[in-house]
Amino acid sequence: MTDVTNIIDKSKLSELLKGYNKADDLFGKGGLIKSLIKNVVEAALEAEMNDHLGYDKNTKSEKQTSNKRNGHSLKKLKSDDGEIELTIPRDRESEFEPQFLEKYQRRLSCLDDKIISLYSRGMSTRDIQAEIKDMYGTDISPTLVSQVTNSIIDEVKSWQNRPLDQLYPIVFLDALVVKIREGRQIINKAVYIALGVNTEGQKEILGLWVSKNEGAKFWLSVLTDIQNRGVKDIFITCTDGLSGFPEAIEAVYPKTKIQLCIVHMIRNSTKFVSYKDRKKLCADLRAIYTSSTVDDAELALVTFGDKWDKQYPSISQLWQRHWHNLTTFFDYPEGIRKAIYTTNAIESLNMSIRKVIKNKRVFPSDDAMFKQIYLALDNISKKWTMPIRDWKSAMNRFAIEFSERMI
Repeated sequence: MTDVTNIIDKSKLSELLKGYNKADDLFGKGGLIKSLIKNVVEAALEAEMNDHLGYDKNTKSEKQTSNKRNGHSLKKLKSDDGEIELTIPRDRESEFEPQFLEKYQRRLSCLDDKIISLYSRGMSTRDIQAEIKDMYGTDISPTLVSQVTNSIIDEVKSWQNRPLDQLYPIVFLDALVVKIREGRQIINKAVYIALGVNTEGQKEILGLWVSKNEGAKFWLSVLTDIQNRGVKDIFITCTDGLSGFPEAIEAVYPKTKIQLCIVHMIRNSTKFVSYKDRKKLCADLRAIYTSSTVDDAELALVTFGDKWDKQYPSISQLWQRHWHNLTTFFDYPEGIRKAIYTTNAIESLNMSIRKVIKNKRVFPSDDAMFKQIYLALDNISKKWTMPIRDWKSAMNRFAIEFSERMI
């Protein structure tokens, strides 16, 4: 790449900048930068015309051609610095098709990037229009916003079908509900999200899927898709208490251990508990899942039943029924237990998504939902720079317990 500092004559640049005392004089809507962009783009187009015809302007052609210059046409281009009016060279035979600025291009890509950036933060089309107008003095239509953001769809499809790692020690599975227009109806749809933790301890979104409601049958298709994209093994899956979920996991990954979310279990347990009992009852439940060992946890569950079964008999029965999938986390060191016994990692992710899409009461289509959530996830995942806490300790444990499955 050419070193720009060697091209610019600093003495000429100083001469050019005389009289420009404020930032707005340079970068404002009518500043020098806008004029420079116009001159650079027009110079590039003239250079392309020279190459097309085979000779420079005002020189004789060494190329045998009947084609010649035929004046200029005017074209308005939207940019970060406002609307710029350009003169586009024409040739007599209308064969010239510039590459620097394509025939039907009406804006510079930097403006597209700005629109996509605003859209990714959940701004409505109207807010994006106002923001672009305020920042650059440029009017854009709702159709333009849709056209620009629709360019993301191909990127989403490519991302959704990308190959995955062969092994993810932990995968969190959850869904959130959004409203999407379908024909003349507005219906609730479940957006399925799989969050994996790779062997380096880094979080990674494995994909997005959508269906009309959350169910174990659709989760089966999600897991099958993950398998088809290269995931041969998962050590532990962390899920909510959806009926049939463990069976769906076992059908695709029969060796995978399942950890039901303790937080979901507590919510389900206290659903019908009176307000005056809730605090004491939750404290007794806490004694179960904060035990040092699974044997201590079993004793705590017995103690809980002795105290509360007369009043709320269904709670201890619920825990006993799911005990095998509730106690997986006891096999691991204290530091990694918190990462396993709750789906907080993915629920936190879902909360961040909801903040972005709160202005979207209804998505006009599945594609609109996909591009909005994909962009939100892209922004969120950029903050994931550190591995999960105590990950080395967890991997040492995995290496011993699953030695024959380490890929």
